[in-house]
Amino acid sequence: MIIGYARVSSKNQNLARQVRELEEFGCDKIFEEKQSGKNFKDRPVYQELKSKLRFGDVLVVHDLSRFGRDKQEIKDEWEILIKQEVDIVVLNMRMLDTRKYKELEGVGQLVSEIVLSLLSWMVDEERERIRTAQKEGIEIAKKQGKFKGRKRKYHAEATGKDRIIYETIVKELNNKTSVIDIHRKTGVARSTIYIIKKELEEIVGV
Repeated sequence: MIIGYARVSSKNQNLARQVRELEEFGCDKIFEEKQSGKNFKDRPVYQELKSKLRFGDVLVVHDLSRFGRDKQEIKDEWEILIKQEVDIVVLNMRMLDTRKYKELEGVGQLVSEIVLSLLSWMVDEERERIRTAQKEGIEIAKKQGKFKGRKRKYHAEATGKDRIIYETIVKELNNKTSVIDIHRKTGVARSTIYIIKKELEEIVGV
């Protein structure tokens, strides 16, 4: 059976494009999910999908980010599926189609490792780019008198747990998660999240 999985991280995002691509590919069944979360235990539809996967099934996704939020989560999920002898097709990266390499022993694993390593590098580079841009932008804004440096609990110079929560908010904003969903996830007041969002928009154009 060919099974498709479409996911967005916010309820106000649209799944139509992913679903259309999965239908055009020929999926027998498509699971749709609007859910964010730190790991796949927070995604009930995906867990239901996995419980229905059987030996020889094909799982189709639009891109690798459907498997996780960071490189390790994506890699771990990929390896679990491969061990279950489920084939994987990634529509926007067609070399990631494990069905193509069944007759070439070791080649499929090699291709997957190369692409996943490249993805990992891209994820790290993007994270570092955003972090550097934020830091440089804040310094410029301070010099121009545009950065007020409000005394809030969650801000770019926070430490410890407050810094972790701040970085979580920034990450979710970069991922286009809605303010209300971030509020529900972190417990931080929506007004504070809006302030952080406005600062990021002024500084780095998020």
